[in-house]
Order: sequence, then C-alpha cells, then structure tokens
Amino acid sequence: MKSLSLKTAGPFLLLTFIYFIVGFLTTVNGQCQGPLKIAFLSETTTMRNSLTTLISFAFFLGYLLNSSRTGRMLNLIGYKRTLIRSLIVMVEGLVLYTASAFCAEYVGGAGIVFNGDFVPFGYFVFLMGSFLMGTAAAMLQVVINPYIAAYPLPGTSAVQRMNFTCAVNSFGTTIAPLFVTGIMFAGVPLDSVDASQLSLPFILMTLCIIVTTMTTRRLALPDIEGTRSATDDNTSASAGEKAKSVWSFRNLKYGVITIFFYVGTEVSIGNNINLHAMELASSGAALSPALLATIYWGGFLIGRMVSASMKNVKPRPMLITVTLGAIALMTAAMLTENLWLLAAVGLFHSVMWSCVFTLAVDGLGEYTSRASGVFMMGVFGGAVFPVLQGMMADWIGSWQFTWTIALVCEFVLLWYGIRGYRK
Repeated sequence: MKSLSLKTAGPFLLLTFIYFIVGFLTTVNGQCQGPLKIAFLSETTTMRNSLTTLISFAFFLGYLLNSSRTGRMLNLIGYKRTLIRSLIVMVEGLVLYTASAFCAEYVGGAGIVFNGDFVPFGYFVFLMGSFLMGTAAAMLQVVINPYIAAYPLPGTSAVQRMNFTCAVNSFGTTIAPLFVTGIMFAGVPLDSVDASQLSLPFILMTLCIIVTTMTTRRLALPDIEGTRSATDDNTSASAGEKAKSVWSFRNLKYGVITIFFYVGTEVSIGNNINLHAMELASSGAALSPALLATIYWGGFLIGRMVSASMKNVKPRPMLITVTLGAIALMTAAMLTENLWLLAAVGLFHSVMWSCVFTLAVDGLGEYTSRASGVFMMGVFGGAVFPVLQGMMADWIGSWQFTWTIALVCEFVLLWYGIRGYRK
C-alpha cells in the first residue's frame, strides 16, 4: 500500500489494531480447550471431548445472538459509540475468565454431576466468559468489517484493505497458541495444568483492553457516508423508495450461509487440531499441539499479507482457487492422518473471509451497516461444527475421520464461488 499520512490512515490503523486484539483473544479462548480439558474436566469420562468443545460453542453463540442487534445499534448510534460498547463487553468477558480461575483455586470441589461426570463450577464461569468474549468479538467485527471495506484509503481496493486488516488479525491468532503454552501455562506438564494459572494473564489482558477503550474514546473515528440508513427499524430506504429487507439481497443471503460453513471449518481445525495431536501424542507420535496451531494460524498471516499486495485480483476467482486447494490438502491430510498437512490448510483459508464478505455486501450501499450484523450471525458455525466434531470423536473413538465434517464445509464454499454469488 502507498505511503499515507497518519491523519488519513488513523481510523484504518486504529480498527486494524483492534482487529488484532479480536484475533488474539479468539484464539486464546480456543487454545484454552486443551489445558482446560485437564484443569476443569479431569474427572469426566463419557463426555470429555464434547464438554471441552463447548468452550468454542459458548464463544460463537455470542455471534448468533448478538450480531444482528449490533447491526441495528450501529445503524442507530454510529461506528465509534458501538465500538466503545463492544470493548466494554470484552472487559466483562475477561473479568469472568479471571473469576473462573479463582473458582478453581478456592472452590474447586464445588460443581455438579452431569451424565455421571463431575463438572466444577469454574468451568461454567469460563463458559459464561467465553460467551461474553464471543459477543464482544462479534460486535467489534460488525463495526470493523464494513468500515474497513468502505473506508476511502487512497490507492487501495476493498478486498485489499480487508486482507491487510485480516493479516494483522492473523498475526494475533498466530502468536496466541505460543502465548497460551509459553506464558499462561509455561513450564507445566500438560497433565499438571491448573486453572488458577489463568489469573495473572487474564488480569493483565483486562488492563490492556481497559487502556485500549480509554484511548479509543479520545481518538477521532469519522462516520462513512452511504453505509448507514436513515431508519431504525428492520428495513431501510432512501427518500421516495420502498424499504427493502437486507435478506432480499441474494448475495448476502447465501453469503451468510457460506460464512456459517467457512467459520465452521476454520475453527474446527484451529481449535481441534491440538486435541487430535494430544490423542496421537498419547500413542507415541512426536507432535506439538501448540506448534501445529501456530503453523495453521501462521498460514493465515502469510496468505493475507501476500494477498494484501495483490490489488487487481477479484474475490470470486480467488475464492474458487483457494477452496479447491483446501479440499485437496484436507483430503490428503485426513486419509494419511498427517496433521502437518492439515495445519497447512491455513494458507488456503487465509483469504476466504475477505472474499466472502466482499461478495456478500457487494452493491448493498446504505444497507451495508445492517447487512454486517446479519452477516456476522453466520459466524455461529464456529460453535456448531467443532462441537459436532467432538461428539463424533467421542462416538467413533478417534479424531481421524471427523475431519469429513470440515471437508463438507469446504464444498459449500466452492458452491458459493461457482454458483451461490449472484446479485
């Protein structure tokens, strides 16, 4: 991208930094599955994988329940005020994370028996924190995605800006697995992990988000004309025109369905590859769960940085090409049970989000802010598919062929690129 003044690029850089935070904390939440499987669920047997993947389910449930209402909020009060409220919700989620650690440390023996398994109360507090963190992430993305796509940054295209911002987001997701294993649970064998180790890291992260919130309140974030409607109900319209529902746009409607499946496969690999690695490691395989996750999210970083420099590439052919690559690599990884190949799928997944979002809101104009909230509801796929995969792993006793669930998601993405996207 061309050299720009700080005044011109200021809002773009601010939202890009906040998107980094979203990526970092989203992956921290997911990477806590493995350690918390030991810390919270060591006494469970029959539903251990299912309960572990509920951490991701609670996180992405926040997207389903709060994305649409955030779109309406954005339409009514604007980008900056919605952004501030989103950061406050994130602080509340981090407070609950910290509270779960205190529960584990001081009342660890208290809990309930579910289906013959003992589940401590600290686990449920962490689930509530995951839900609030997912809500905050959803709210922030409802603000950031349309703003970045529409922001008039000279010398850039919408998909180029989206890929750059997503690349910074991917830097957060890349370093998060190493943060979890190297700092939060540093030097502790996996079978000795204690949830009380969460306290200090989450306190520090809470303070960081508080500072970010206070700084954001003082900075200018100008509104963008033509992305918000003048009405505050479920529809919007220009003067003299009949109001339309955002669901009447075919490319958006099928874009929401597609992103549901995309986030399902993205999160299934990102969060469950470490659980599969733990299973293989128990059989003597030399695998590092943290390294596999880092390679996967690192592929996002590389792919997005490369694509951010490709100004003239169209999102539709890019989506078709990378989806075909992901299908081929995932199939080979599953049949050979080679998790290194599975981790490499991140390179192909890297640009799918920006391609689908750009196609979904193409031509929506004043409906864009509302459409962003509707679009983000599709992220709930990140709650559904990892849990289905965990249930399948419990049922068949292995993770190997559970990746067929993620493979089905890839074919939906291919369909959207070939036939689903039509305005």
